[in-house]
Amino acid sequence: MKKQAALRLADTRSLDRKQWLDVRKGGIGSSDAAAAVGLSPYKSQLELWMEKTGRASAHEAVNSMDSPMYWGTLLEPYVAVAYMQKTDRKVRKVNAVLQHPTFPFMLANIDREVIGSPDVQILECKTAGEYGSRLWKDGVPEYVQLQVQHQLAVTGKQAADVAVLLCGQELEIHRIDRDEEVIARLIVLETRFWECVETDTPPPADGSESAAKALRQLYPGNGATLYFSEDRSLSGAFAELVALRDELDAKEKRVEALKQTLQQAMGDASQAVFASGKVTYRRSKNGTRLDTQRLAADHPDLVAAYTVPKPGSRRFVIVD
Repeated sequence: MKKQAALRLADTRSLDRKQWLDVRKGGIGSSDAAAAVGLSPYKSQLELWMEKTGRASAHEAVNSMDSPMYWGTLLEPYVAVAYMQKTDRKVRKVNAVLQHPTFPFMLANIDREVIGSPDVQILECKTAGEYGSRLWKDGVPEYVQLQVQHQLAVTGKQAADVAVLLCGQELEIHRIDRDEEVIARLIVLETRFWECVETDTPPPADGSESAAKALRQLYPGNGATLYFSEDRSLSGAFAELVALRDELDAKEKRVEALKQTLQQAMGDASQAVFASGKVTYRRSKNGTRLDTQRLAADHPDLVAAYTVPKPGSRRFVIVD
């Protein structure tokens, strides 16, 4: 059965970046897919929910050279050209935000469409530096696979190529075919997430730093006291937390004792080799630091002129 084509929700050539982000906020884009189903290594469901409900902005530092996204955006056209040179296929940009014909909250921006090929219809361009390339050692990372399956779901297409430039010098091309089982599950889970957005119901935190950051922003604190003594579930969670904390404390002490045993045996040596591996124990290079106390004492007016207020944050402290 022929799949329905995607709808063209907006022409991106007529949108500035703020308008484009506003359109994206109205649905789940392909780059949101892994986060929406709780499988992104970078963003939790809770943080994505805060963005989609307008409680937080999508932090996309495309203008910062320190951001991988900056280099990904800058190098995308070159990856596309390299893909054409390596495969002899033709590609072109799709200047539109696409929308699923049945599930309107499912949106997609695709990097390029492949022209005139019966085998593949979409090209996704990626770049990965020294750290990011580790995620590609076993093939396409799961969060990218979900991004592409989302694109295939929205567009009704059958296959996509993922072209990734590793460390700026090695191009890999991976084929991802449409997987109806994955897409069906993706639609179910994305629907559940979007229901959280529409009903303004926060999804559960997942233990990630992303979720911790979202919780700090979502609940700044009001000084109130809540009593959960009669709540068996929450009381059980607290008891388990205390037990795990004590277990971690004991293991951390054991780790430090083992480290010191090896350090003492090494003496002044910089490296030790064992049957199953090795350790290094080297002195770092001498550095410098700013003596802020002396600076404040000698030049208080200068320090005051360059001092900015820092908002406080909530601290989670266990008292048992």
